Amino acid sequence: MKKILLFGGIAVALFVTLIVVVQLQNQQQAEGNPFGKSTLAQETIDQLDDPNYQNVILPEELDERLANGEDALIYFYSGQCEYCNQATPVLVPMAEDAGADLELYNVLEFNEGWEDYNLEGTPTVILFEDGEEVDRITGLGPEEEYEQLFERAAD
Repeated sequence: MKKILLFGGIAVALFVTLIVVVQLQNQQQAEGNPFGKSTLAQETIDQLDDPNYQNVILPEELDERLANGEDALIYFYSGQCEYCNQATPVLVPMAEDAGADLELYNVLEFNEGWEDYNLEGTPTVILFEDGEEVDRITGLGPEEEYEQLFERAAD
């Protein structure tokens, strides 16, 4: 009985140590991230060095721009969304080619985006003009729809 308790205690100690080590690694990887958070979801950490995920906009930046009546082209995505992971390598270069400034809003890190912008799913791209939503595409729509939206945003 004592051996079982001893081995059980060792197993619990190893498990707790593993959890602490993983959390510390995630914190170290998350340091200096563009999201301004001390911890990030692993999917976000995996995207930190990906060139398609560099044009980040934070919730307070978007709120301020819209309150000031500015234009914005926002791509709402989540690193846990398989459709976003398929769409991003297509949409980001497509927007760049059109001359549109596509900014990325990470709803995995900032859940308030779902409610604040009435998102039904990801990926979602919303065009704001003069601080108001004027167009939206949700899901993996035809590339032609995105191209038209990006061209409109670039004008």
